[in-house]
Amino acid sequence: MSDKKTALRLAKNKVFKFIVVLFSLGSIIPLLFILLYIFKKGIGVINWKFLVGLPKPPGVTGGGIANAIVGTLMLILVASLFAIPLGVSGGVFLSEYRKSKLAYFTRLSVEILQGIPSIVIGIIAYLWVVKPMGKFSAFSGGIALGMIMLPMVVRSSEEVLKLVPRTLKEASLALGIPYHRTILRVAVPSALPGIVSGVLLGIARIAGETAPLLFTAFGNQFMNWNLFKPVNSLPLLIFNYAMSPYDEWQRAAWGASVILVIIVLLGNIISRMIVNKWKTRF
Repeated sequence: MSDKKTALRLAKNKVFKFIVVLFSLGSIIPLLFILLYIFKKGIGVINWKFLVGLPKPPGVTGGGIANAIVGTLMLILVASLFAIPLGVSGGVFLSEYRKSKLAYFTRLSVEILQGIPSIVIGIIAYLWVVKPMGKFSAFSGGIALGMIMLPMVVRSSEEVLKLVPRTLKEASLALGIPYHRTILRVAVPSALPGIVSGVLLGIARIAGETAPLLFTAFGNQFMNWNLFKPVNSLPLLIFNYAMSPYDEWQRAAWGASVILVIIVLLGNIISRMIVNKWKTRF
């Protein structure tokens, strides 16, 4: 009788494992089809001139996306300078004072901010930054993206700082090292790989945002290095070119899509590798 029960349990386990694997593959297949289609349509467009050239006028063949690549990097830089210090500081506070009322409301605010649609963030940035400045700019676009990136940095910093052994901080305090130096020199460096991973995930998240940039960075067909002037970006370029009636621009949109997908995939892969390597330390 026991042999029959054991055989039945083993059969149920195999069926359940098969169902789990089947559904896992079902969730991966759509992503693979999307990636294959994007690479099929856009990989033939990419060459050196495409990466370093500037856009051509409508109807003229050739041209590149160098201004969009530079603009994307500028926007990510401004967003990182805004979100990383605030996010890491917020993560330190939430991990150290996790039971306080202020920590509760801070955590709640971060969760609500993470759930706000990106287009609403763009409108807020337009009202808070663009209108007072009187113009669109890379700075305002970076602030909008920074607000989207901030919750991810806060939550990831909080979670990895919680994993740092308490004995490390206690040993530092026992040696007479001040509390603030213990946090800055012991806790944060110990959690640094996890924090970097959260930052990379945040960058991958904002790299593909388009809606906030429509109200802030606005777009620019020329190369611009000034933070206080409008800039183009890869998502904006894809948005504008994909809707254009020109075949050349539509092909450029597919090529830019490949570049953007590669950037996002690399950010996610690198962050996952860092997390897996860091977890083995504890």
